[in-house]
Amino acid sequence: MLKNMMKQLGTGLESISAVLGVLFLWELLPRLGLVSIKVLPPFSVVFSKFIEMVISGELLSHTAISLERAFGGFIVSVIVAIPLGFLLGWSQRAERIIDPLGQLCRNTATLAMYPLFILIFGLGELAKVAIIFWGAVWPILLNTIEGVRTVDPLLVKSARSMGISKLALFVKVILPMAFPLMFTGIRLAASRAVIILVAAEMIGANKGLGYLVFHTEAHYMISEMYSAIIMLIILGVLINYTLVACEKRINHWKEQITEV
Repeated sequence: MLKNMMKQLGTGLESISAVLGVLFLWELLPRLGLVSIKVLPPFSVVFSKFIEMVISGELLSHTAISLERAFGGFIVSVIVAIPLGFLLGWSQRAERIIDPLGQLCRNTATLAMYPLFILIFGLGELAKVAIIFWGAVWPILLNTIEGVRTVDPLLVKSARSMGISKLALFVKVILPMAFPLMFTGIRLAASRAVIILVAAEMIGANKGLGYLVFHTEAHYMISEMYSAIIMLIILGVLINYTLVACEKRINHWKEQITEV
């Protein structure tokens, strides 16, 4: 146990060292004149501006609006993709009917659809939520389908031979077996939601982190631009680690279900 703890500590220190090394170079290169300060201010300058924008509430207000948009599109994608993924993964007939349309839609570049959503929904919030949904739905859908397909048919036959109900079959066999791939899709979708959010907020928005990056770059407010980018990085990391923590808790529940 002590050996494992030391190994984890060593891995953590290596990861922290890598981040600190990048920040050290960020601070050093502009001060040595190897990189123009106009393009890349020292990290200490950017961090000072970041703290200033957080204290003033400017950065947090933009973050709250971005989170609302990203969360809205992401939640709708989860609600739509998981039931549809189980249907397509389980029913060959449904797959034959829907799959050609799905292949056509998913191979269309996400941001290429944004002008269409603007045309349909206007420049308001609905278009931004719609494009986030469109980009986030596919990783969840495809991974859920694949997760259902990886369920061992012999396990299903064995459960049915014991007279298990359809609901119990889904809860005790199909869902636990499909969960790891399904949750991988959810994590990918959360990352895509943040990426697409930034692009969506650069057009037709007057608030949000994407707007802030675009606005500060256009007005040559470089420290403010990097502050917004740092907040986006923090947001992405927090979302990822939150989902990882949720996955571990749900996996514990899944193990208990599987043992029943």
